[in-house]
Amino acid sequence: MSTTSLSSAVMTHPVREQQAAALAARLGLGGLARDPDPDGLPSALRTALVAWAARAEGAGHHLVVQDDVAAPPELLELVAGSVARFPDEALIFYTNWHARNGAAARLAALAGAGWVRAVPEEFAPTLAICLPAHTADAFRAFAADTAERHDDEVMAAFLRAEGRSGLLAVPTVVEHIGTSSINGHAAQGIRLAVCPVGAAEARPLLDRGWVLEELDWLPYMRYGEGYLRPAGHEHDADPRRHLRWTEALPHTGLTEGRVWDVVRRHRPEDAAASVGRLFGRAFADELWIHCLLLGRQAEDAARRHAARRAAAGPVGEAAARVRAAALSTVGPAGLPPERRPELLPEHNALMAAYAEGAVRCGGLLLGSAAELLGEVQ
Repeated sequence: MSTTSLSSAVMTHPVREQQAAALAARLGLGGLARDPDPDGLPSALRTALVAWAARAEGAGHHLVVQDDVAAPPELLELVAGSVARFPDEALIFYTNWHARNGAAARLAALAGAGWVRAVPEEFAPTLAICLPAHTADAFRAFAADTAERHDDEVMAAFLRAEGRSGLLAVPTVVEHIGTSSINGHAAQGIRLAVCPVGAAEARPLLDRGWVLEELDWLPYMRYGEGYLRPAGHEHDADPRRHLRWTEALPHTGLTEGRVWDVVRRHRPEDAAASVGRLFGRAFADELWIHCLLLGRQAEDAARRHAARRAAAGPVGEAAARVRAAALSTVGPAGLPPERRPELLPEHNALMAAYAEGAVRCGGLLLGSAAELLGEVQ
């Protein structure tokens, strides 16, 4: 698909209009979609509806980008290539490093996938999202009468009604900038991409990377603690309910005893002590166990989809770089928001290495009891 078949718009508010205009000019995006009631109650949806209505005549797909992002000059080219590959999908090019969708993208990166199906019950990230023209029109009709002001929540509800969540791009070339929020998200603190890489690293995975469709159970972190989303949780009476990993572990076939046995036998205590001195021993435990479970699921996904991975073909060093990017964000994203500004580069490096060790041990949770007793190291 050529970029001429793809139209785009940047949604913005007057306080960021200059920033939005510079973004549009730098990336060759379409015009600005301005908040039609900038003095009213803040509403991302109000502006999003203007942006989705700005589709150029004859365009088969429309990309909407928010004004508080950075992206490479190749963005439109990458989006066009992805649209050509998945012409009927809602394609999401930015995923926050925290919460369930962030964990899904991180797990996919560790499994070597290029795309992953979004978690149905969570908000659909809308900082950079592309829809087929008919889907964009259907979204506008769906959202026209809602009282909800968060476009990401309405987008998720719309996609649920359509019967298929969006596809998250695992390598993230779009980055969120700043911590301010017109729509009330500032309390979430520093919010960055889950697998930040450049266009060169992203291209092979976006173009040829395999798609992780079935998530099974999903470990994730929030506010310094580990949680676990059971498979099929979207059908729960309260699908947005957060289950601590200890509470949800029976849904996985694992036991706390088995998990803690791997922790005791394989976690490097010097690294755990270093993380604990910085952010508390409880956080050091939660982060390592989260990454252990994440590694277990990534290894399981890679094994289950070995044929799909082989059919996708080689992607060079791209998968390794995206994996490293995913590990670089897991520690900072897992911290409580108020602790993230304390991070120094050496803290990030420490936590990435700590996370890598746990992920590599995740495969032990797929092994036999004999392996867990140390016969396989």
